[in-house]
Amino acid sequence: MQGIELSRRFYGDIVRPWLAEVAPDLQHSAALIGYGSELLGFDDETSRDHNWGPRVHIILSRADFDAQAQRLVAAFAKVAPTRFLGEPIGWRSRPHPAASGPEAMGAVEHGLEFHTLEARLEAHLGLRSLDQLSALDWLDFAEQKLLAFTAGTVFHDDDNRLSQARAQLAYFPDDVWRYKIACQWRRIAEEQAFVGRAGQVGDDLGSRVIAARLVRDVMRMGFLLERRYAPYAKWFGSGFARLPVAEALSPHLERALRSEHWTARGEALAAAYLVLAQQQNRLGIAPFTPVLGPYHERPFITINADDAIEAARGAIKDPAIRQLPVIGSLDQVTDLTPVLEDARLSRRLMQQLPR
Repeated sequence: MQGIELSRRFYGDIVRPWLAEVAPDLQHSAALIGYGSELLGFDDETSRDHNWGPRVHIILSRADFDAQAQRLVAAFAKVAPTRFLGEPIGWRSRPHPAASGPEAMGAVEHGLEFHTLEARLEAHLGLRSLDQLSALDWLDFAEQKLLAFTAGTVFHDDDNRLSQARAQLAYFPDDVWRYKIACQWRRIAEEQAFVGRAGQVGDDLGSRVIAARLVRDVMRMGFLLERRYAPYAKWFGSGFARLPVAEALSPHLERALRSEHWTARGEALAAAYLVLAQQQNRLGIAPFTPVLGPYHERPFITINADDAIEAARGAIKDPAIRQLPVIGSLDQVTDLTPVLEDARLSRRLMQQLPR
């Protein structure tokens, strides 16, 4: 049994009946969100050695949290079974400690936690409310944090606030999406000729490194064109493999990584760029005529990425987004884990860029 189903049954069989008895009028949401391979359905036997087991997040209003959370955490520890469906419910070998904070509370004895929605939003996005969410705010959010909030499952939702927040964050607004597509083409444009140039001077290792960087950029563009948030590094390839566009892209990307000569590497990558362009045109969001050819007078096959950039920028309607320099959102600026994982740090970093 995978972790989502285990936790769903833990809530339905154990937690919800207990809450109905000890706090019958308590309005709450119940979910499994935030972290864990099971949120994406990637958990397996190895996953069970950490951050895995029956666990449920109960979302309360701030008033109910202040009045009830501490009592309920302690009370559940006294009555909870030590195991559920053969799995221990304690905080076994989890690097994530039991929730603890002004609006977060749990215990090492069990996987039941209490939170407020505002605190969860702040932890993921650096904002306590989505009421005034602007298009520019979206540029500060790490895709892996957005995915962590919108993946997983909601088991119960009395006031629908959690479900509404997840729906609002389901994917980028269209103009932000187009801007990110333009910036992803910019990343490709900056380095696509270097695979050949490094190889031409005998730097095969350098050529391979650049090719690998471009493979990653193509994969991230695949997530964008499929309107899916990209997971963090451990599950990046597994998530990519589930995208519909991966079937057409993967043979080219594998050839780019395995090729022994820079010319074959560059040709494979160019074929992948063409797949991206064709997919972009099929979507009709920012159509352009893709052209593969030499990089000016040099024998390095490239795509007319500048045309792709201008097409995507030209489709943006929001003047605040349209006028931005083609730099990108947080994930396109850095892949440093401490920055991506710290929402406040993410926002501080992004607010230093020109807007």
